[in-house]
Order: sequence, then structure tokens, then C-alpha cells
Amino acid sequence: MVVKYEPAMVLAILPEILILILAGVILVLDILWSADRRRNLGYLTSAGLGLIIVISLLFARPAVEPRLILGGMIRQDWLSFTFSILFLFVAAVTCLFAMDVENLGKRGEFYLLLLASTLGMTLMASAGDLVMLYLAIETTSIPQYVLAGFMTQDDKSTESGMKYLLFGAMTSTVMLYGFSLLYGFAGTTNIYDLALSIKQSEVPIAALVGSFLLVLVGFGFKISAVPFHFWAPDVYEGAPTPVAGFLSTASKAAGFAVLMRFLLAVFPTTMPYWTAVVATLSVVTMLLGNTLALAQRNIKRLLAYSSIAHAGYMLIGVVAVSKLGITGVIYYLVAYLLTNLAAFGIVVTFWRVVGSDDLDAYKGLSRRSPGLALAMLVSFLSLAGMPPLGGFIAKLLVFAAAVQANMVWLAIVGVLNSIIGLYYYLTVLKYVYLYRSEDEKKPLPVPRPYAVALIVLTIGIILVGSLFAPWYSWSATAAAAIF
Repeated sequence: MVVKYEPAMVLAILPEILILILAGVILVLDILWSADRRRNLGYLTSAGLGLIIVISLLFARPAVEPRLILGGMIRQDWLSFTFSILFLFVAAVTCLFAMDVENLGKRGEFYLLLLASTLGMTLMASAGDLVMLYLAIETTSIPQYVLAGFMTQDDKSTESGMKYLLFGAMTSTVMLYGFSLLYGFAGTTNIYDLALSIKQSEVPIAALVGSFLLVLVGFGFKISAVPFHFWAPDVYEGAPTPVAGFLSTASKAAGFAVLMRFLLAVFPTTMPYWTAVVATLSVVTMLLGNTLALAQRNIKRLLAYSSIAHAGYMLIGVVAVSKLGITGVIYYLVAYLLTNLAAFGIVVTFWRVVGSDDLDAYKGLSRRSPGLALAMLVSFLSLAGMPPLGGFIAKLLVFAAAVQANMVWLAIVGVLNSIIGLYYYLTVLKYVYLYRSEDEKKPLPVPRPYAVALIVLTIGIILVGSLFAPWYSWSATAAAAIF
């Protein structure tokens, strides 16, 4: 068979090609450079990812109409492109936060694993076939299992890596069985042909709902929705903090990208059933995440339960099954990525000096590092949904989508849970600004790469909340690719 060369096809997978090239460069330099120079691998990887973002924005933007390439394996549209840019940005920032972490920032294999996982996530967002989707999920997940347990001399890190591996393998197996049932029903693996083939085959609703529940196990694990959330607190606490930030943002965004595309493309005939299931998951996820966060004394575990709660908020937009709802989810993910990355960046900056993740250690932080405390104020208030920050507009959009879909009760539940969340976010800020400490006169230095990343993220949080029109337009364009 002769494959016709099409420049447009190469441009469609240009980000993935450039990621592979960057990984090759990092691999070679890791071998050639001395141990003292390997810290610069973080700068190089971050700058390389930034360059990929610029090149992609200039040359790899999709056409208005979605198109399938590589035999239907890849779907090129604005949804996949938008999420690919987000993944690249998160990976670039994570590299900066990892640079000065001992036993992490000078190891080339860390950056290679990070790039491999990022490559998998870009393929997840653009997968148009069940086979490609599963391969992309595994390409994303396997490096993350290793990254979570990267600190082999730390018992908590190895434990988190093992737990993440075991739970991830179990949920992946269940999801794959759901994929196999769908293939058996439809006789095709193309995601956009499944619905029509299933309808023509007159598959019973019970069988479809059963396959949906099996698939939901895998997707629910990726977004850490209840009851598939149990891995998140232990993994976030034990994993290196930059890795925990990467898992809580990019990995969750990849899960939502797949979830939104898959539910609307494959299960339109069972919409009343899956919306009821997802609405229930949303309520339980918000409630459990916020309630358990109240009792946490470890800030990484607190952010883990906060991350679970935010998955519940985002599921509100999915349940709405409308363009506003999907737009709200995408906008929420943009704000959430900036905010949670900043939060974990602050945690790793603090931990490098103090060596503790306990809330009591944060007493008097505003006197030790006013700039770091200000970044923490902005990020935590954004997580709480306070105006004029990004988190406020994000929550407003998903709640508005629920009201528009005549699910006012779900919006009310979301608002009440936001009030609960506000309490524990303000509790953390109380330690930072109001409590005194014996060490408050000791300055807390912030390395240059951390300072650059936190400044960019903090400004981004403010811009997403105040100048929201461009971000909303971008999100709406990405959401239109699904409908």
C-alpha cells in the first residue's frame, strides 16, 4: 500500500513529533553533560516545551472542521489542540519546579518520563479510535507510575508509586473490558462510528449502560472522582511535589478531555442514564472531597482532597450536556491548571527550605517571604472561587450551565460545597498571615526558576479571572468541536 504524503497530516501531529525530538536531545545531553551541568536540563526541557507551544500555535492550528487522520486514529480539532497546548504548558512549568529538588532536578530520566507522559496526554485528547485511546492512556499512565515512586530512597514515595500502579492497572483492566464490549456491539473501534453502529445493531440499553459503567471506572480514576479517588491523597503526599502538581493538573485535564469526547460521541442514546450517574458522582465527589479536606493537617493531602472536590465541580458542566457546560469545563480546567500548579509550586518552594508539609510549619510565612505568601493568597482564593480570580468565573460558568439545563438543585449543591471549601482555604491563609512563628525572621529564599514560574502563574490566575473574554472565546471554540 502506498501512503500519500500530506503536509497537513504532519502538521496535525507536529507537537508529538517535536516532543519526541526534544526527548532525544535530553537523552543525549544527559549522557554527555557532567553532573554539575545537568541542572540545566530543567531549563532546556522547559524552554523546549515553550518553543513547541509557539511553533504549534503558528503552524499546527486545526481547521474549522474536524478531520480524522492516520486511518481515523487521530482526530484533529480545536478541542485536542487546546488541551495539547495546556499539557505542554503544565509540563514546562513542572520542569522549572523540579530543577532544584534533590535527587530529581539533575536526573535526565525524570524529564524523559515527563515528556513521555505529556506525549501520551496529547494523544489521549486527540484519539479517534479505541485502540489509540487505550495506547495513549497507557503511554500517559506508565511514566506517571514511575514518577510517583521516583524517590526510591523515600518509603512514602515508593509506597505511592506502588499504590498508583496497582490501582491504575486495576481500573485500566476494567476500562479495557468495557472497550471490548463496545467493539463487540459495534464491530468497529472508531469512536465516532460506535454510536451509529450500536444503534443499527439494536444493542439493549442494559448492555450499553453496563459498558458505560465499566468505561467510567477508568475515566473516573484519571479525574479522581468518587469512588475512584482513593489513590489521590496517598499518592499526592508520597510523590515528589512537582510530580503531585503534574498529576493533579495535566493528568486530570487529560481525563476530562477524554470523558467529554467519549460520553457525547459514544453514548448519546443512553444520555438520561449516564447523566443521572455522573450527576450523582458529582455531588458525592464534591461533598466527600470538601468534607475530608477540613480535617487535613498535611497541605499536600489537603490539596489532594481539594483536587477531588474540583473534579466534582467540573462534572457539573459535563452533566449539563450543553455547549455552555463543556465551555465551562474547559474554562474551569484552564483556571484550575494555573491555580493548582501555583499551589503545588508554593508547597515545593517552602518544603525545600523547611522540609515539612505540615500546616503548622506555614505559620508566619507572610513575614518570611511576602511574595510567596501573596502567590499563596491568590492561588488559594482562586481555588475557593473568589472574584476577581480565575476560579470565580470558572465556577460561575459551570453553575450557570446547570441552571440552563434545569438542574438548579445541582448548582445549589455546588454553591454550598464552595462555601465549605472556602473555610479550609481560609484556614491555610490564616496560618500564613495571622499566626506567629519563632522562625518568622528567617528569610525564605525562592530560586529563580521557581520565582519565574510563580510570577507567570499568579498573573495568569488574575488575567483569567479579570480579562476572561479571550479565554472564554478559546474555550467555546474548543467546546464546539464536540457538538
